[in-house]
This record gives sequence, structure tokens and C-alpha cells, in this order.
Amino acid sequence: MRVIGTDGEQLGVMSIKEALQLAEEAELDLVKIVATAKPPVCKIVDYGKYRYEQARKEKDAKKKQKVIEVKEIRLSPNIDTNDLNTKINAARKFLSKGDKVKVTLRFRGREMAHMANSKHILDDFAEALADVSTIEKAPKVEGRSMTMFLTEKR
Repeated sequence: MRVIGTDGEQLGVMSIKEALQLAEEAELDLVKIVATAKPPVCKIVDYGKYRYEQARKEKDAKKKQKVIEVKEIRLSPNIDTNDLNTKINAARKFLSKGDKVKVTLRFRGREMAHMANSKHILDDFAEALADVSTIEKAPKVEGRSMTMFLTEKR
């Protein structure tokens, strides 16, 4: 196995016995860092300190992650222009926070017969938000609703 010393220098390729003896002389532990490599890579470190540093790195990585939520905005086929503008402003706010927006046009009863005529509502919605968003998934009919996904422009 390839052995790395306490201060990061490579001690070379040696047997497990030799590596364990070096670790015992330094009063530290022999930790397998990369088991899949040929030959496997081990490092002479204080195992408790090593685990602590690994946990800190994972914690820092989680802090820097941004969780993207999907916010849904529901519309109906006979929505008025002022109501549509209110929904557009809500979507603009969601997009500015970095969330995705799922725009759903829901059909009830006889509205189902005129689905094709209502596609322009979703097109207008996307057009009004074209300055801050892009269409991730184009409008698609699923059962009693037509959905479209918008994401923030990069």
C-alpha cells in the first residue's frame, strides 16, 4: 500500500506491517484514505482528529448548498388580466429567490372541451416573465390540467 506521512509527504509503497510499525512509532493511527486505488492509499494521522475534520468539511458543504424549491401557481382558464398580473408578480418574486415555478392551468367541467384555446394564457404568463425566466418544460396537458415549469435566467 502507498503510505503518506503525518505532514503530507509520501513515504512510498510498503507492506501493511511496515506501515503499521511507522504509525505505532509516531503514536498515531494508520487510516485507509482511498481503498479503490491501486495500490490503496493510507495515511498516518490521529483518527479522532481526522474524523472531526471530515465532519467539519461535510457541514461546511451543506451550508453552501442551495436547496431549490418548486413553487406552484394555479390559474384557471377564465382568469382576468389583473388577477393574472398578480400571479405574475408572485412568480417573479419566487424566481428572484432562486426557486423554480410550476404554473398550472386547471380545467373543470366544460372547460375541458376548450383546452386548446386556453394555452395562450400560459404563453402570456411565460412572455411576461421572459426578462427574468426561461421555460424549463413547455406547457403539457396532464389529465385535467396543463403545466409548465419556469426557472430563473442565469
